Amino acid sequence: MKENITVTQQQPLHSSTLEKYIRWLRVSIYTILLLVCQCSATLLGRFYFDKGGKSKWIEAFVQSAGFPILIPLLFYCPKHAKSTNDPSNNDTSETKPKLLIIFLLYLVFGLLLAAIDFIVDFLHQFPKVHCTHIKLCSCLSMSVILIALNPESEDTKHHPKEKQIIGILCAIVSSATFALHHSLVQRCFEKVIKTKTFATVLRMNFYPMLVASVFGSVGLFFSGDWRTMGMEMKEFESGSVSYVMTLVWTAVAWQIAGVSMLGLIFEVSSLFSVVISNLELTITPILAVIVFHDKIYGVKIIAFILAVWAFLSYIYQHYLDDRKAKEDKSDCIKVSMGNGEI
Repeated sequence: MKENITVTQQQPLHSSTLEKYIRWLRVSIYTILLLVCQCSATLLGRFYFDKGGKSKWIEAFVQSAGFPILIPLLFYCPKHAKSTNDPSNNDTSETKPKLLIIFLLYLVFGLLLAAIDFIVDFLHQFPKVHCTHIKLCSCLSMSVILIALNPESEDTKHHPKEKQIIGILCAIVSSATFALHHSLVQRCFEKVIKTKTFATVLRMNFYPMLVASVFGSVGLFFSGDWRTMGMEMKEFESGSVSYVMTLVWTAVAWQIAGVSMLGLIFEVSSLFSVVISNLELTITPILAVIVFHDKIYGVKIIAFILAVWAFLSYIYQHYLDDRKAKEDKSDCIKVSMGNGEI
């Protein structure tokens, strides 16, 4: 009796361990793609303005306009995608959400993304601040304020106090909007959509980005910035080809980063996704020193330390929670085996 129980206990444990490793492999891939593409997109956005780009609407539009690159994946994944959490969960009897509800969700998320895109590009007026601008939570917001108020920064000296205050407020509002977007997406995954496939992640990025790009194109049209694209291309310091490639690769990078960000929300949590994305606070400024020859000031270093400290604190707490969960699970198995022997 005892041997039978041991065998039946080991089989699901082995399967559970394998699935856990596969899940964390996906998490690792999402994390790497998010960091690489988010840093690349941020630096490309900075490059656009440094080399002569002037339109906030063009850059805001580009951040969401790359959604068509996801179309081939959308056609492929519904046929071949597997559950990202529980492969044994093949229950199709669950009531699917109404089309109107899905449409409204995509519309709301698209509007949030459009607002974030525009505020981000407004902050390009503070190029030294931009590398550590938004997408923050809790004490990470202090990093933005510290850098924006840095009296040693040459960029800060060239702007009036009123504009600096507007920049700080935009950073805080964008941070709050970003966190709200992530929380709502996680809630939507859990309570509304419930489908556990990679195709779900793609659709959650594709359709809101479509909505955001529509609103971005409307802003681009009514602002009249679309008329200046030809002149911008000619006057771009690195050449017209560089101008086009900068916008194209910015669009591609933001799409990959967006899918990876949603993947982390889906696999772990919205908080984990925000914390990982905020590693840009430590990586991008270092890259900016190499690429754009930025100076690093004392206050900026303090801001980086705060960002690293927040990230390490979260990871350590996650480790403690995971360790406690393993101990509780081990105790349950021992109790179960003890009951089986009796």
